[in-house]
Amino acid sequence: MADAKDDQTFTNLQGQLRLTRAGLWAERLTRAFWPAWSVAFVALAVWSAEMIPPFWTNGLLVALAGLCLVLVVLGVRAFRVPTAAEARDRLDATLPGRPLATLDDDQAIGAADPASAAVWAAHRRRMAARLSGARAVAPDLKVASRDPYALRYMAVLLAALGLLFGTILRVPEAPVLSGPGQQLATGPAWEGWLEPPRHTGLPTLALSELPTGEVEIPEGTRVTLRLYGEVGALSVAETVSGRAETGPTEPIQDFTVTRSGTLTIEGPENAPSWSLIATPDAAPEISIDGAPGFEHPDLVTLPWRASDDFGVVAAQITLALDGNAADRRHGLMVEPEPRDALTLDMSLPISGDRSEIVEIFRADLTKHPLAGMPVTATLVAEDAAGQLGDSLHAIILPGRAFYDKTAAALIEQRRDLFWARANQRRVTQILKAVTWKADDLFTNPSAYLITRMAIRRLEGGPLTQQTRDEVAEMLWQAAVRLEENSLDSARERLEQAQERLSEAIRQNAPPEEIARLMQEMREAMDDYTRQLAQQQGQEGQQGQQQAQGEMQEVTPDMLDQMMQRIEELMEQGRTAEAQELLRQLQEMMENMQVTQGQPGQGGEGQQGEGQQAMEDLRDQLREQQGLSDEAFRELQEQFNPNAQAGESAENEGRNGGQGRGTEHSQQGQGGEGQQAQEPGAGSEGQQQGQSQGGSGEQSLAQRQEQLRRQLEQLRGNLPGAGTEAGDAARDALGRAERAMREAERDLENGNLGGALDDQAQAMDALRDGMQELGRAMAEDRQNGQGQNQGQAATREGDGFTRDPLGRQSGEGGQLGTDEQFLGGAEAARRARDLMDEIRKRSGERDRPKIELDYLKRLLERF
Repeated sequence: MADAKDDQTFTNLQGQLRLTRAGLWAERLTRAFWPAWSVAFVALAVWSAEMIPPFWTNGLLVALAGLCLVLVVLGVRAFRVPTAAEARDRLDATLPGRPLATLDDDQAIGAADPASAAVWAAHRRRMAARLSGARAVAPDLKVASRDPYALRYMAVLLAALGLLFGTILRVPEAPVLSGPGQQLATGPAWEGWLEPPRHTGLPTLALSELPTGEVEIPEGTRVTLRLYGEVGALSVAETVSGRAETGPTEPIQDFTVTRSGTLTIEGPENAPSWSLIATPDAAPEISIDGAPGFEHPDLVTLPWRASDDFGVVAAQITLALDGNAADRRHGLMVEPEPRDALTLDMSLPISGDRSEIVEIFRADLTKHPLAGMPVTATLVAEDAAGQLGDSLHAIILPGRAFYDKTAAALIEQRRDLFWARANQRRVTQILKAVTWKADDLFTNPSAYLITRMAIRRLEGGPLTQQTRDEVAEMLWQAAVRLEENSLDSARERLEQAQERLSEAIRQNAPPEEIARLMQEMREAMDDYTRQLAQQQGQEGQQGQQQAQGEMQEVTPDMLDQMMQRIEELMEQGRTAEAQELLRQLQEMMENMQVTQGQPGQGGEGQQGEGQQAMEDLRDQLREQQGLSDEAFRELQEQFNPNAQAGESAENEGRNGGQGRGTEHSQQGQGGEGQQAQEPGAGSEGQQQGQSQGGSGEQSLAQRQEQLRRQLEQLRGNLPGAGTEAGDAARDALGRAERAMREAERDLENGNLGGALDDQAQAMDALRDGMQELGRAMAEDRQNGQGQNQGQAATREGDGFTRDPLGRQSGEGGQLGTDEQFLGGAEAARRARDLMDEIRKRSGERDRPKIELDYLKRLLERF
């Protein structure tokens, strides 16, 4: 039994060795000859291809055969015949313990020892038993490392295509007869096509499928004809192309239809004929489709329409000044300067049919010199065939409406400058007249300063085109500031909105503009009613009833009904009634009392944590302002000790700023009365401030250090931690601390100019911190977190919480005021005088350089 099993194992082993050796043959043949058989496959593909001319086919086959022979020689040289020993080693390497090698070994030591011999025999039996599991080793036919571009696969693919579609496996075709016999058997033949222009989107027509007679085709259709058979058997006669005389029997004919006519193919049997009717491609049409308009704040709108039989591909508008249509009065009496026309592309629909387009052209032309002027609008449309269609229209290019009379006057002078630079002297005189004692005209101080700067530019010499554009931009900015005056008082915003709406009604403004102004008035009215509601919560309902006992009581619903009635009257064209109702609404708003629910009482007289922090920040800002004023006085006294305070802009700022600082240091000595001090009182307050802070630069540095430490402590106890507004307030106060530290260092080093700059940065950061803290407190109130906080403590003898400038602050310490303190004629006059004095001093070159640098920084900033 044991011998039979050993014989079976030996037989199985011999079979596995033969298979392994065969695998070695396949592996080495593949590695040695894969380039040769790849070239052979390519040669097979070339031989079976019908598209390659015979001459090229033969040459390629010869070259490929030579290359294949070379590769075969190289493969034979690289090929090694696998031996039985190599097959035995490969199979043995796959078995555990290499049993074949073990069976071939002899015992070298201890062969005479029976015990050692017994162990060696047992080991050989175990190795022999493992041979029963021997399996042939598969060959490694991968040559990817030798063929990284897979050329062998490409060769196989080409050969497969040749076998499937080439001539190798196809039945040879019967030879085609040629000569007169064949022509007589089949007869002459033709084929033709009508190909319309691509932009028409029409399909190509086969002439053989069209019945003879009339055929309607677009102009520009391409006709292609092919004639087969004996030359001269078929001929073409046509009158649609207008081409020069050509041979009618040419086998290939190609021409374009330019006019209506006939097309005939004459042959020995029949002569089909068609009457081709060429439909011309009409030029596109374009025109204005309505009145031009204006979309607030800066878009000019112009409805337009265009059409084309096969679609519009582009459209443009060109605007040119129409000087003859202008009202040649005032600044338009002189001849206008030549101005290039303005050409703009008009947007087309992105998708859909463009054969009929109805669109609205929109462009930001508010500040363009042509805005508000008569112009000629030339609209041009282009189709796919390159044809153009245009139309000319005379319109007034819409511009932004300015209802403030001063703003409208500035815009008119800007228009005159653009009309002709010859108006320089006239515009300068008018602007001077407008700004002369213009306390009631310029409600925005910055608008007045910008206008004065424009006047100085106009007086600077000949007006170049660049200077004109700069002056025009200044006038535009001033007009916009006057028109959109950002008033702190909700009542002033409401009055301004009412005045603008009234002016628009008088000027018969378009409905869109009226609707916009009505919305603006609604928003201003909501702010005003909200402010009155807050005032009721601060002063108490009882006090207001005693002060306004006889005033009319109006609800917000009643106000909204009146606004809706005004809109209805305007839509009906009853402008006089709408104007009268608006006047009644204005009178009602001046004397009304808004009915609101009594706000919750939350510990009156007790300040919340946030309100106390806001009050402390106000004190910090006020003290920093006073310290900055003292540093500025010492700077001026250092370089100009004989300066007359009563004649300088500094004295005026001291009366308004330092006077209020003195007011704070004197507890409860008149609220508003002290702000309006006589000049003597202002000088007295100035002397007092000097006596308090004139102890030298080291004293100022110490006071700055003390102020910084107070702010540092306040910042550490600031409420609102973890909220966005609270973190922003802390960041702002951190900037203020750093600026104060820099100012402290400059004061210690005697650099008063640098200290003033740092103190200004500190005050800006303090204001930012107060604003963010107010926003955080407002968020707390909205979330119900501030219901138990008391209102801010009031000053003795005043009854209102005030900001560092002496204005009444809103509820919860928010910035702003209801007083007309920063607006009005007095503020404009003071700002004008201050700027004039600063400019005057900056022009005196004999002043110290440090003072001139400071004045220059003031001019650049304000």
